[in-house]
Amino acid sequence: MKPILKLYRGYANEEELIVFGHVFKPNTASNYEFEKKRFKNAKSIIRMFRIKTIPNADIYLEHNGIKIHTKALDDGYFKFCIPLKEKERVGYGWTDYYVSTFYKGEEIIEKGTFMRPYEGNLGFISDIDDTFLISHTRNAFKKLYILLWKNINDRKIFEDVVQHYKALSTAGRNKKDERNAFFYVSSSEWNLYKFIVKFTEKHELPRAVLLLKDIKTSLMDFFVTGRGNHNHKFDKIKHILEFYPHLQYTLLGDDSQHDPFLYEDICKIFPVTVKAVYIRQTGHHKKEKALKAIKNMEAMGVATCYFKESSEAIKHSMKIGLIS
Repeated sequence: MKPILKLYRGYANEEELIVFGHVFKPNTASNYEFEKKRFKNAKSIIRMFRIKTIPNADIYLEHNGIKIHTKALDDGYFKFCIPLKEKERVGYGWTDYYVSTFYKGEEIIEKGTFMRPYEGNLGFISDIDDTFLISHTRNAFKKLYILLWKNINDRKIFEDVVQHYKALSTAGRNKKDERNAFFYVSSSEWNLYKFIVKFTEKHELPRAVLLLKDIKTSLMDFFVTGRGNHNHKFDKIKHILEFYPHLQYTLLGDDSQHDPFLYEDICKIFPVTVKAVYIRQTGHHKKEKALKAIKNMEAMGVATCYFKESSEAIKHSMKIGLIS
């Protein structure tokens, strides 16, 4: 059986192209089915955390008529950061890219896509779990139960969140086919990439670049999925703001874990870059620490909204002129 290349959505600016993915040992890593019921769904989810990667594999990116060679890291992850000369600049919107590897002399090619934001001044970075996908992160047992027993058709999304995100995606756009840059940054692992993509497509959420946590390859890792250190989210958000420094960002998250404090730190480092912060209330009451962080962000001139229902967030976005 042949190795499996999994490509993720990449991104580019005027000077650099970044694309990335994983290479797996032959198994069913690319054939997970998320519409199975109960035991079959649970089996499919668990198998995602028992995949085996190929370290140091030879990986090739087709770019500008040549093949650029790199090798996968110890966890099978590979990444190409390619400087772009002026004549090599890529077009706006979404563009295809091709990555390959070799197995017993046979070339295996996969197609991915990358995004270069249309000219404009707005960018959006959203968490996933309990920000738009109902996951019950505050209750570890309930979260695992839902992940195992609820297939993609049974998983719930917050009311009005799609309406809000669609409005943000087209905010300030006059041309019908143009969209603002959207990123989903989460503590979910790369194992769940395909599930997240399918869920966002099913609910017609904005097409986005996903930046997730390091891949897991053992069953024990499954039981702590989405938990642990969240510094990777801070690093990835910081990278996005540095990669597209001309954009004004809106950050969307929730109070189930560390989003209010991560976003507060981002606002401190980028005092003229963050336009607004939205925090979803996941419990019965607002959290004192989250309120303190939000008050501090407001003191730095950031528009904030600590909301229970997405309809509140929509009204706030209209009030501050973010959407019409």
